[in-house]
Amino acid sequence: MTVMVKGWCPSAYRPMMSGDGLIVRVRPHAGRLDRAQVIGLCEAAAQYGNGIIDLTNRANLQIRGVAQEDHAALVEALSVFGLLDADPVREARRNIIVAPDWRAGDATARLAEKMAQRLGELPALPGKFGFAVDAGDGSILRDTPADIRIERGAGGGLIVRADGAAQGCPVAESEAIDAVVALAHWFAARGEERRMARLLRSVPLPQAWQSEPPASPRAKPRPGDDIGGPVLGAPFGQLPAEALADVTVESRAAALRVTPWRLFALEGVRALPAHPFIDAPDDPLLRVDACPGAPACSAATVETRRLARALAGRVDGDLHVSGCEKGCARPRAADVTLVGRDGGFDLVHGGKPGDAPTRRGLTPEALASGAELP
Repeated sequence: MTVMVKGWCPSAYRPMMSGDGLIVRVRPHAGRLDRAQVIGLCEAAAQYGNGIIDLTNRANLQIRGVAQEDHAALVEALSVFGLLDADPVREARRNIIVAPDWRAGDATARLAEKMAQRLGELPALPGKFGFAVDAGDGSILRDTPADIRIERGAGGGLIVRADGAAQGCPVAESEAIDAVVALAHWFAARGEERRMARLLRSVPLPQAWQSEPPASPRAKPRPGDDIGGPVLGAPFGQLPAEALADVTVESRAAALRVTPWRLFALEGVRALPAHPFIDAPDDPLLRVDACPGAPACSAATVETRRLARALAGRVDGDLHVSGCEKGCARPRAADVTLVGRDGGFDLVHGGKPGDAPTRRGLTPEALASGAELP
């Protein structure tokens, strides 16, 4: 039986209802799908959804527009390609973001595999509570949502760091997952707070977990870079299933690597065929965040992405077009934020959708024409 929830972090077994149907989330193991899995995912999205796959800021993939009566068949199709854990509880716990430029056998890959093997040792945790495995020379996931992080310390060794803490606990690689599990249990024993950083605002972290700062962060990839294959951008994190399948097949990609920045890489590819994705690092769409908006989301009263495309490159700095005050597409502040309300938009400068607007009631038509361009 399909279990539906609203206002929850969806999973494959526990989808969330939106305005365009169920949202079914797939968490790729180590952020990677081999070619057969990509094709299987795209076929499932076309057959059981609306043909659109979302790439999220947690490096997950979401199939949208799934009818309730098709949910069980979709889960079966995804399972055939090894895209889901057989145990729904284990699948829900596998909130692990992995630095996307890992190489086979490196520390990030080893630790990600060990973390996945020990999910059963974790306590009951909130649905959005997650982990980052980021053991390269410096953190690449510093700004990516995660509650417990494995990363490099300033001294070059590994540290386990609670999100919201300026320093972490030095660990040997053989001890890292033990430390993650212990820190997760410490969090779970401290009440009903949903995120680590919020807990640390009121509950002090033991000093033993705060003895070494992290190493300096390293640069995130951009379209045109290579992380085992060429990096491409997905406008608004949207991957049309047919286009994704075509570029994967025609490029003869061995696999797909996903990132939390609306970017993906085609592993093992030397030359790209024609495609509709972003391949220029200065494309203005890379500075625009926009949620699906109406009618895809029942919380929104405005279309978002048509306006976002019209304004791309015409706004100084980052632009966030949000269908409502929740701000799902961008958790941090933007230079310009447009917030949907009662069919119009409120304008926020240098803030988030829930912040006080400087102007209210702007029409989509006036904004698109430039008459009210912020």
